[in-house]
Amino acid sequence: MKKWLIPVIIIAVIGFGVYNWAVGFNNTAVELNENVSEAWGNVQTSYQRRNDLIGNLVNTVKGAADFEKSTLEAVIKARSEATKTTIDPSNITPEQLAQFNQAQGGLSSALSRLLVTVEKYPDLKANQNFLKLQDELTSTENTIQTARTRYNEAIKPYNNHVKKFPNSILAGMFNFEGKPYFDAEAGAEKPVDVEFDFSS
Repeated sequence: MKKWLIPVIIIAVIGFGVYNWAVGFNNTAVELNENVSEAWGNVQTSYQRRNDLIGNLVNTVKGAADFEKSTLEAVIKARSEATKTTIDPSNITPEQLAQFNQAQGGLSSALSRLLVTVEKYPDLKANQNFLKLQDELTSTENTIQTARTRYNEAIKPYNNHVKKFPNSILAGMFNFEGKPYFDAEAGAEKPVDVEFDFSS
């Protein structure tokens, strides 16, 4: 056997091994990234459903002639802000996700104030359309929470794959970056203040 053949074989074996590693890394990263994109799509669909329901809820509440205008305007404005904030799932940054979360949290807060204010309007509370929308909204909020949780669950294997050494070397070469997790909505860390008036 010729002496020059041994180094060529060794280089070929090493090259083949590196090639297989790179292809395996890339294929797995693409698959995990697709799972993240799918999970993000479910998050967006859930939030869109909530936005649609809120629009219908606002229109139902507008029917109450003396309903507090400022509360309705706050919900309409927060809904507008929430629908303006969009994210490209293939390039989610922590800043974009924080901005999205803040806009959705603002809408949740405005919606909570609206629902508390409705308590002062017995006719509205008895309105079947309003009650149906309120039930659907509650169900949608649960769906949003589930979608956010599943998004975070999809992020973990992806981040583990692209951030661990030696995969992190290839991740940089193939432009795969870690993705941010959903945090709790703003204000969720504060306990809810409940006051009871027993004087009446």
